[in-house]
Amino acid sequence: MRVLFLTRRFWPEIGGVETHTLEVSRRLVREKHKVVVVTEASDKISNGREIEGIKIYRIPVTGNERLKKFQIWEWLRKNRKLIEEADVVHCHDVGFWYWPFRFLYPQKPFFVTFHGWEGRFPIPLKNKIVRKISEKMAGGNICVGDYLEKWYKTKADLVTYGGIFVFPPPRRSRGRCLATSEVFSPLVFIGRLEEDTGLAVYLKALDFLKYKILFLGDGKLWKEAEKYGKVWGFVKNVRPYILKSHFVFTSGYLSILEAMACRRLVFAVYDNPLKEDYLKMTPFSRWIIIERNPKGLVEKVKYYLEHPEEERKIVDKAYNWAKKQTWEEVTELYLRLWQKQFNHLII
Repeated sequence: MRVLFLTRRFWPEIGGVETHTLEVSRRLVREKHKVVVVTEASDKISNGREIEGIKIYRIPVTGNERLKKFQIWEWLRKNRKLIEEADVVHCHDVGFWYWPFRFLYPQKPFFVTFHGWEGRFPIPLKNKIVRKISEKMAGGNICVGDYLEKWYKTKADLVTYGGIFVFPPPRRSRGRCLATSEVFSPLVFIGRLEEDTGLAVYLKALDFLKYKILFLGDGKLWKEAEKYGKVWGFVKNVRPYILKSHFVFTSGYLSILEAMACRRLVFAVYDNPLKEDYLKMTPFSRWIIIERNPKGLVEKVKYYLEHPEEERKIVDKAYNWAKKQTWEEVTELYLRLWQKQFNHLII
């Protein structure tokens, strides 16, 4: 089977959608399917490349967002052979890229994955309309998180929270303390250094938690974060840093899964009702600490420092759930979605 993925960003860019698309593509190739990825060229990456059998095409785009979509449509028109040769076209968030071609190729199987929200709350009506159009045009969809059904009125065919690499369970030394030298950085924050990741809540809590913290991320609040700890920017593999920490501050699904797989307690925060549902409407909400304000976050950190046995109970249950969330399972979701709609395609 030939699969054409359309996505705004892709490897070697770092991010949740980028990781998701890459890992699913890798596993499809291993199962002898052919995968082509079409993505935007960036300042650093403009040429087409190939990784592990995944063919990558990068669209040169310039100008603002309004003009960009016309450049993308024109590039796809000129390279429509990629669409014609594909058995399945699957968009990652950017369903509107394929809108004109849905009419040109009405019989072509078309699907979409909705990965998240745009970081603006309340959600602009335009964003909801764009998603609804893509949903209606597609033959099926995968939603990353149950909250999307509530906030975007999307009828999800399948739901996922991403995947992880399965390794032997990491060792945990009993009674570890934040003050010991066995950890590289007692606290680690993973995510974009932006307001919508809840960073402001974490920073205010750090005024009362006098521990070192390492920030794995980039964004507008870089300088602000530097007042509290070391900022390393984005890294391709966060696991070594998690394993050298005690607690993990993050509010993103993939980072939460990684922390669970490393048997580290996650502290996630929200600052609006959508992000609250993003965290609480998950099957793993019982095994992470969810807080809204800095005071509550400080109290919970101190509580689990003083009650390591309670911490162990949570992280053990989280690990037992997380270890089943593999990228192989996520890839199987895609195959199930395509097979459900177009059974004759799956070879």
